[in-house]
Amino acid sequence: MQFDKELDARGLNCPLPILRTKKALTDMTSGQVLKIMATDPGSVKDFQAFARQTGNDLLSSDAADKEFTFFMKKK
Repeated sequence: MQFDKELDARGLNCPLPILRTKKALTDMTSGQVLKIMATDPGSVKDFQAFARQTGNDLLSSDAADKEFTFFMKKK
């Protein structure tokens, strides 16, 4: 999937991946896609809730080898 910006949140625990994502999205324009890499297992539910609460689209989430990759489109 194509993305406009990448955020490495590996090694960070809740709530830091969400906080860093929120900050990264503020620097982006509507319609741009942010790729987030995280290792916190709780981040799957966190990003789903974050998308619902903020209106940003969680385009996909994938897990492989204890690493999670999310693609979020700014509203």
